[in-house]
Amino acid sequence: MPSESLAHCQAALGYRFDDESLLREALTHSSSKGPDQPSNERLEFLGDAILGAVVSDYLFREFPDYSEGRLTKIKSVVVSSRTLGRHTKKLGVDAWITVGRGVAAERRLPSSILGNVFEAIIGAIFLDGGLVAARKFILDHLIVEVARVLENRHARNYKSLLQHYAQKRYLEVPAYRVVEEQGPDHSKVFRICVSVNGRDLGWAQGQSKKTAEQLAAKEALEVLRADASEEDVPAEDWQPESPGVDPERADSGAGMGSGTSNENANRDLGDAG
Repeated sequence: MPSESLAHCQAALGYRFDDESLLREALTHSSSKGPDQPSNERLEFLGDAILGAVVSDYLFREFPDYSEGRLTKIKSVVVSSRTLGRHTKKLGVDAWITVGRGVAAERRLPSSILGNVFEAIIGAIFLDGGLVAARKFILDHLIVEVARVLENRHARNYKSLLQHYAQKRYLEVPAYRVVEEQGPDHSKVFRICVSVNGRDLGWAQGQSKKTAEQLAAKEALEVLRADASEEDVPAEDWQPESPGVDPERADSGAGMGSGTSNENANRDLGDAG
């Protein structure tokens, strides 16, 4: 990677390396490593542990009245690969990640790779500038995620939960239909019914179809949980490891480390605040 690219990357990160080889290594995916260029896996391992420790320490000190379970829920969102990957893209660092041809052929890098790079950068900063520098980088970029959790912005997505369950158990997606529309065009109320495997399971109404569909999906999940013949119905705070298609998009067209390989860490925290 040219030194000019490394300079741009450092500017985006807001940290200047004394040893730029650490940054180069942090940006090198295992698919593109070579005899003279190691991958970022070791730095990712180190960064994962530092990230977990820093976030845990921050939450422990900042929220002395919170239970262990509540702190764990907050941390699980902050250190998830989905969150870290989003910040990697926000910083524009994905433009400087070096990957092999097979990975490069993909339309976009998965959040797991982006999240791993974020962790590797933390590890690189730690080796280059010490814990104080690494801690500053982590909190500068991720403290906003704590606020988002406490503001309940990680809202429940009942449609995602229901869709994942239906696909896993019945190999089909839930079907939503408008049963009734009431009111004038500028203030309509929609009544929605959702069915799974031919069964009408949930009915709800709302001032938008999406709102009504979410509420109908919630009711359907409650019915399924109460049905003794149904197994492994996901709890409200569960997220699938591989979320697949986002239903909303489809409609429109804890230990020391963070464990970013575990996607279900990015769970609902509606009750964490």
